[in-house]
Amino acid sequence: MNKKILIVDDEQSIVTLLQYNLQQAGYDVSVAMDGEEGLNKAMKEQFDMIVLDLMLPKKDGIEVCKELRQHKIHTPILMLTAKDDEFDKVLGLELGADDYMTKPFSPREVVARVKAILRRMQQQATVTDIPKEEDTTEKIVIGDVKILPEHYEAFFREERLELTPKEFELLVYLSKNKGRVLTRDQLLSAVWNYDFAGDTRIVDVHISHLREKIETDTKKPTYIKTIRGLGYKLEEPKLHE
Repeated sequence: MNKKILIVDDEQSIVTLLQYNLQQAGYDVSVAMDGEEGLNKAMKEQFDMIVLDLMLPKKDGIEVCKELRQHKIHTPILMLTAKDDEFDKVLGLELGADDYMTKPFSPREVVARVKAILRRMQQQATVTDIPKEEDTTEKIVIGDVKILPEHYEAFFREERLELTPKEFELLVYLSKNKGRVLTRDQLLSAVWNYDFAGDTRIVDVHISHLREKIETDTKKPTYIKTIRGLGYKLEEPKLHE
């Protein structure tokens, strides 16, 4: 069965271009021309992905993204923005968008991003669909953080962490490279699986989210350390630190 994609954009030329190219790539495509219609469709129907414009009539993309996540709808979202305003991009990521692209863009790039995101989601589904009796029960423990990659779960002080797919992947990658300094570009390549055009702000946003969930004091992190001028390092917290 073909993957279903919802395009939410009020520019007919963009919609026509995206719809054609995504259908040519083998996807079933639905369209909404404003945020309200897009939100209603996303709430009522099951989509594999949503391509969501930031500036929309009735409800903007930020509000649509926020409401979907509040309703526990975790369909991956690729946010489109005509703005160069970093605040909007970062806010979209903070509210649960998985990726963003700035207009103008090439249709091929959109299709490539969609394929990359759906591939990651399929890999995650494959992991979480493994029957419990077949789990290898790999466990990573660093201080009060416990990660069960096969179960796609992580805990802090025995409480289950609510992590987005990208936050989880980032935490696993950092933990498997415990003690190593990883540059933002390395993290982009490893976790996002493609060149993010040098925009490493997406890494900083997700690191910030992780710190909020596993650090007692985010201003004085004991797990995820910033290595000035280089990147980040996850390490075992020192006693009384």
